[in-house]
Amino acid sequence: MSLRISNITLSLDSNEDKLVKKAARILGISPLAIKNLEIVKKAVDARNKKNVFFVYTVDVEVEKPEQYLHVKNTAIVEKIIYQAPKSPVGKTRPVIIGAGPAGLFAALILSEAGLNPIIIEQGAPVDWRVSHVNGFWDKGQLNPSSNVQFGEGGAGTFSDGKLTTGIKDFRIQKIMDELVNLGAPAEIKYNAKPHIGTDKLVGILINMRKKIESLGGEYRFNTRLTDIDIECRCINSITVEDLLTGKESHMPVNTLILALGHSARDTFEMLEKKGVPMEAKAFSVGVRIEHKQSFINKSQYGDFWNHPKLGAADYKLNVKAKGRGVYTFCMCPGGQVIGASSEAGRLVINGMSRYARDSKNANSAILVSVSPSDFKGDSPLRGMYFQRELEERAFKLGGGSYFAPVQLLGDFLNQKKSTALGDITPSYKPGYKLTDLRECLPDFVYEPLKDALIQMGKKIKKFDNYDNLLTAVESRSSSPVKIIRDETCNSEVFGLFPCGEGAGYAGGIMSACVDGIKCAESLIKFVDIHGFNK
Repeated sequence: MSLRISNITLSLDSNEDKLVKKAARILGISPLAIKNLEIVKKAVDARNKKNVFFVYTVDVEVEKPEQYLHVKNTAIVEKIIYQAPKSPVGKTRPVIIGAGPAGLFAALILSEAGLNPIIIEQGAPVDWRVSHVNGFWDKGQLNPSSNVQFGEGGAGTFSDGKLTTGIKDFRIQKIMDELVNLGAPAEIKYNAKPHIGTDKLVGILINMRKKIESLGGEYRFNTRLTDIDIECRCINSITVEDLLTGKESHMPVNTLILALGHSARDTFEMLEKKGVPMEAKAFSVGVRIEHKQSFINKSQYGDFWNHPKLGAADYKLNVKAKGRGVYTFCMCPGGQVIGASSEAGRLVINGMSRYARDSKNANSAILVSVSPSDFKGDSPLRGMYFQRELEERAFKLGGGSYFAPVQLLGDFLNQKKSTALGDITPSYKPGYKLTDLRECLPDFVYEPLKDALIQMGKKIKKFDNYDNLLTAVESRSSSPVKIIRDETCNSEVFGLFPCGEGAGYAGGIMSACVDGIKCAESLIKFVDIHGFNK
């Protein structure tokens, strides 16, 4: 047991070695009585721009910690150490479709349980994938199976690597411990807004692959799921295609985790034809906004905007506009707007930061909530078809060569085409075209966006300045479908476990990792109960 002390403050220039003395003073004991101190949370308090400081929560080891519970901001805590469940090897190995955050953590747990999973990923290993993505950004050469959306690590590989989440789950500690052991900075375990950055994620993914393989897991890259054989509502086998040779093969399978990304559109269509229960769900679409990072720093940190210990500032805004929720999403301090297309003739953008967050621009998605009632037809995939329509419009508006359509914020508000850049140079590659974004956004998205930008300009002064830049279209914030499952994570199809963001059960890297672990735990119980391990 440890004693947790919250709300310990230090100035920006203080050394963290002072935390022991501060904790001792709070408890009224000698610093020597504290055997160990661990930082469990570190946040910035910037409510007063004239007095910005750090706020800590720490766990300390002291004799008889219960005697200090009368002290304000203290509590007894007992750490839960995650133990992966064990299961004898089954007749057929479990298969995981997708090597994104959910699929990888499902694979790790199944490997630790001794089930030797097979991970099917249509994209390339991350080291190859980086060259494919750079080829798209530099020359507009799209690889439809290995890109920002597909490949080892999933879409989160090319992002800011944010590890913030609104969920509370004991499995999060397991995830953080694993990431640090695989090469992530130790600070992710206590920073209030932890991130890894794309540049560091690449090495972490390679290390994770080595660990899973050492435990008996197997990766099959450049391999796409093309069919599922369902007999009497049970998984019987799957068909996969080797994308390098074009050869198809059949695999007997009785447990399958579908850890699809939100862009696995061909798989969604196949599942619908097979009668796998799914439904259209709400999601969000919009644009990316770019500011100078120095402006964001000044708006958030005031007099301390350039302090070396603070780094690049972020923000989070949400408003109601024209009856819809509009909010910032995946804010990337010191980052770039990136091309994230995965289909020919369709343009998608996203945001990315490296670990240092040292680029001149900041960017964030500004998204408008949309629901199935906004889309034509009654197909569970109607949201996906709506996304495709937006992406095709954006592709044409950008000139048809994966250049992104961009517009000055002031021109967007005044409903006129941009003809020249202002104070900000677009970070998007391979290029951009000045235009009028109304041509690729329906009115039920454009009007709330316009209203929301004005409201956000009142929350952060000059957020809506004329020269700030908008880029379209951000259409893949989350999955447009939900693959139905029960409380055991099992679909109506016996042995099929829809999992993670693509299946509609997560909204970011951390929640996807947690869902991957949950599905692995459920699969292990399923195997034991139904005798597949005998």
